[in-house]
Parts: sequence; C-alpha cells; structure tokens
Amino acid sequence: MVPTKPTRTTNPRIEPLVPDGRTDSRAARARSEPMAVVPLGDGRYDVVVGAGTAYTVALPEGTCTCPDYQYRETRCKHLRRVAIEITDRRVPAPDERDADCAACGERVFVDAETPDPVYCDDCTLDAGTLVRDRERGDVLVVVDTLQKRARAVDVGDHTVATHPSNEGYDPDDVVVEAVYPVRDATPERLRERGVRTYAFPRGRLERV
Repeated sequence: MVPTKPTRTTNPRIEPLVPDGRTDSRAARARSEPMAVVPLGDGRYDVVVGAGTAYTVALPEGTCTCPDYQYRETRCKHLRRVAIEITDRRVPAPDERDADCAACGERVFVDAETPDPVYCDDCTLDAGTLVRDRERGDVLVVVDTLQKRARAVDVGDHTVATHPSNEGYDPDDVVVEAVYPVRDATPERLRERGVRTYAFPRGRLERV
C-alpha cells in the first residue's frame, strides 16, 4: 500500500471540532478537546494533543498508544477522534491518500494505489466537455476519461506517453479520449459511425 503523507500537517492545527459539551464521556471529549489528526500511512495516525505530545492510533488493529487504551483497553477518545475525522472527510481513510488536484490544486483523497497526477471531480473531464488542445489549438469534445495512464494506452506503434506530440507531458497522466465536434458523440454512436477518437494526456487539454 502506498503510504499516506501528511502534506499539510507538518505543523498541525490543534483544535476542537465542537465547543466544550461539558460532559466527561469519551465520545464527547473526542469532539470537544483540542486535537490534530495527522495521517502516517498504512492505517496509522498521530493524534497530537499538545506541544510535543502525540499518540499513535493504528486503526486496522483498533489500538492507541495512550495510557487510557494501554491500561484499560478501551476505545479511547483518540481512536474516536480519528474515526470522526475520517467520517467527516477531514483526513484520508486507511486505504486512501492525500493528494493535490493537478489542475486546480484542491485537496483530494484518492485510493492509496492511485499514482499522481490526480484530478478533483470538478477538473475531471466528463463526456461532452469542450476542450482545447494546447499543442494545436484545436477544439474537441471529450468522449471519456480513462482510468488507464498515458504509458499504458497504445495508439498505433506508440503509447500515448511516447507519441512524439506528447513529449514533455507526464507519462503517468490520465488519458482522455476526444473527437472533433460531431452530433451525439457517445462512445457507442461513434463506434457505429466509425468516427475516429484521439487519445491525449489530460495535461494537454484545457476546458474551453
């Protein structure tokens, strides 16, 4: 598994999730006490509770290095805080990693095995989107954004990554299939009509 990395948590902000609820339950303290959750990768998280003090939660095993868990073997407030922040999408889940959208820089969580570059939902090119080829200036219509990467998609005697016109683009970029504007440009209709589609690394295309 590719480890998650605390790309924005070198100096974590220690804060409560809600105001003090004035109750002593572990569930309430998990939300009301100032803490910061830092993903370490492989389902492990540091929960920082003060200057120089942090406890490590191993979520797959359900353990924590804090005294409450070590001596009582109970579901401590640190385990609860990690679960809350994952549910609230504040930190990545154990099978995810933290990444930056290659187009807009927005923080996104993706599968831990997904290589960079990645794109947020808003920057993923959906079928029907008009785009411009940065190299030629042509306007095309997106047919599909593939899960495969440029180095793994063949176009004639080349891959998308090794095609001469794509020199300088990331070989691990996602591949976008596009056509010159035609009516009803769905994959099925294009195959029926024999319309040629073109494969591009995502970084070569910009929205019109």
